Amino acid sequence: MKGLKKKIDSVKPQFEKGGKFSKLHSVFDGFYTFLFTPNETSGSGVHIHDSNDSKRTMIMVVIALLPCCLFGMWNVGLQHALATGDADHSLFHLFFYGFWTVLPQILTAYIVGLGIEFIVAQIRGHEIQEGFLVSGILIPMICPVSTPCWMLAVAVAFAVIFAKEVFGGTGYNFLNVALVTRAFLFFAYPSKMSGDHVFVSLGDTAAVDGFSGATPLGQLAASSGPAEVLGVTGDPLSYADMFFGLYPGSWGETSTFCILIGLVILLATGIASWRIIIPAAAGGFFMSLLAHSLASPIYPVTFLSPLEQLSLGGFAFAIVFMATDPVTACRTNTGKYIYGFLIGAIAIIIRCYNTGYPEGAMLAVLLMNCFAPLIDYCVVNANINRRLKRVVIKN
Repeated sequence: MKGLKKKIDSVKPQFEKGGKFSKLHSVFDGFYTFLFTPNETSGSGVHIHDSNDSKRTMIMVVIALLPCCLFGMWNVGLQHALATGDADHSLFHLFFYGFWTVLPQILTAYIVGLGIEFIVAQIRGHEIQEGFLVSGILIPMICPVSTPCWMLAVAVAFAVIFAKEVFGGTGYNFLNVALVTRAFLFFAYPSKMSGDHVFVSLGDTAAVDGFSGATPLGQLAASSGPAEVLGVTGDPLSYADMFFGLYPGSWGETSTFCILIGLVILLATGIASWRIIIPAAAGGFFMSLLAHSLASPIYPVTFLSPLEQLSLGGFAFAIVFMATDPVTACRTNTGKYIYGFLIGAIAIIIRCYNTGYPEGAMLAVLLMNCFAPLIDYCVVNANINRRLKRVVIKN
């Protein structure tokens, strides 16, 4: 690595101001800082000097996502095997089937998203930020495996440009970029992204090209009352199946078990805030309990128990990896409690009482992204007023 660094350092002056390739300075700097830790520090005394930076933060989030990512790839292969009636395959066979199935989506998200960020950074003369390292893997993980790559490319381009770059880039966006991508797909292509079906590829069979099976929440939304949740084979799903993610859905967010592993990593490293996650889970549990106690055949999702509500769909994934986004979430401690609780409660309300959209986590997080600044504003002003009253009393 030292030899590689010396070679790169030798050509570095050509990309700096006055150099032959100075117009590509941002691109060179992006690759350079990705490969090596910069040794420059701020010259003033107002900055915090520690071992953490945005690159390390983003890489730690990617590491926390790996359990969900690897399991999701294996589960894609498993659901395919179950749908075709040929489940006698090794773990590696199932995993690599899923890997090659989702790889085009991952590459599409990164190529389009990073390509736009590189172009914008070059035009502005800014450094390339590492924020899309996380968004690039989150986006395909929260989309159905059947999402066409061209459709995903259009959605990623829209989200990166209009939800991020127009506001100044990484750190300035007020909406979660990955969820904006998912929302764009949902509203622009509703027939493909209704949220209630998942495609399981059957490309290696001669009879059919594909199988469309309803996800658990989609099955309930389409029912007329209490109903068993079935897997692709038609057998009822147990709670263990729901918790471990052995059912069809957006491939990266089905396993609550893997999400909890990622949660432990994020909390242990201080990346995610428990002040958001715990209230969000509490809000979801409370609203699920209330909805379950008032269950009605008109709203069949209300028949799910609170634990089933928290384990199915994208709820757990959203509160761990989306709601905790430090850019779009509340900044004050009190605000984080309010923000998290409302996300959990609103997600279940949308899921239970909007039969046209059986998954509410995406809309709940985006809605609270919009209200996060207002919540912080009210919390800060309440603190100011409380302290002013103390001053008046003492005087």
